[in-house]
Amino acid sequence: MSIVRNNWTFDEIAAIYHKPLLDLIYEAATVHREHKNYAEVQISSLVNIKSGGCPEDCAYCPQAARYHTEIDVHALLKQEEVLATAKQAKEAGVSRMCLGAAWREVRDNRDFDRVLDMVRGINDIGMEVCCTLGMLTYEQAQRLAEAGLYAYNHNIDTSSEHYGEIITTRTIDDRLKTLDHVRKANLTICSGGIVGLGEKDSDRINMLLLLANLPKHPESVPINALVPVQGTPLENQPRVPFHDMVRMIATTRLVLPKSVVRLSAGRREMSMAEQALCFMAGANSIFAGDKLLTTDNPSFEEDMNMFELLGLTARKPFKDVITHNHSEHAQL
Repeated sequence: MSIVRNNWTFDEIAAIYHKPLLDLIYEAATVHREHKNYAEVQISSLVNIKSGGCPEDCAYCPQAARYHTEIDVHALLKQEEVLATAKQAKEAGVSRMCLGAAWREVRDNRDFDRVLDMVRGINDIGMEVCCTLGMLTYEQAQRLAEAGLYAYNHNIDTSSEHYGEIITTRTIDDRLKTLDHVRKANLTICSGGIVGLGEKDSDRINMLLLLANLPKHPESVPINALVPVQGTPLENQPRVPFHDMVRMIATTRLVLPKSVVRLSAGRREMSMAEQALCFMAGANSIFAGDKLLTTDNPSFEEDMNMFELLGLTARKPFKDVITHNHSEHAQL
C-alpha cells in the first residue's frame, strides 16, 4: 500500500524516475489502482479572464508584454460572460472552472473585486472554482476563500536550480511564499511544472522533490509539456518526447500517490494511445475545451469519444475534500 511521505530524498526519487519505462508504468498503475475510482478523471475548463500585458519574463509565456506574439490581448472579461461559459461547461460535464489572469500579482482593486464576484457566481452553480492570478498575500487568499474559491493554481514550473534560466522577474521562493499563504487560508493547492524548458532530468526530479516535501502535498499537480510559441525565447525548443511525459506522470503518481495528477498543456500533440498510457500511469485529470490559456487543446467532442473508448468517467465536483468553505458540497 502506498504511503504519503514528506521526507523524500533526491536519490529515492531519481531511482524511481530512472526505472525501465514499462516497470515504472506498471508500478505507477498499481498505486493508482489502490485508490477507488481509478478510471475517474476530473474534467476542468480554463477561461483566460485577462490576457496579455504581463510584466513577468517567463521564457515560455506568450502573455509577457516584452515578447512579440500573436495572442489576443484583452482586459478583464465581464462576469456575465464568464458565468455563461461556466454554465455551458457544467452542462457538458466539466466539474472545475479555472480562471486565469495575466497578472504578476493580485492587487486590491476593482478588478480583484470583480474576480471575487466571478468566484461567488461559479461556486453558486455547483462547480469547483480555481484561480491562477499570480502572487498573492495571505489576506487576499483569505478573501478568495471567503468568496468560495476551491483551489489556487501557482505552478513552481521547474527546479530551484533551473528557475533563474527561465524567469528572472521573480524567484521560486516567491512562488513558495504564495503557496504557503494559500495553504494557511485553507484552500486546496494546484501546483506542478513544465517539461521541456531545456532542463535536465535532475531538474525534473528536484521539482518533484520540492513538491513532495511540502508540509502537505498539493491536492492537484499539473504536468505540462512545453508548447513552444513563436515570439518567446523558447520558440525553438524541440517537442517533448512522449516517453518523457509518461515517465514524469508515473513518477509523480508514485511520489505523490493521493494527488490528482493533471495531464495539462501539450495534450494536443498526443495520440489517444499515448494519452491512454498516461491515464494508466496515474493521470486522472485533463483540461477540456479548445484552448488552454493561449495554446490549442483537443476539442471536447474528441475527449468524450476518448472517455467512452477507454472506459473513463467524469469525476464529480467537490469529491473527497472538505474545507471550511465547501463542506456543504463534499461527497464522501
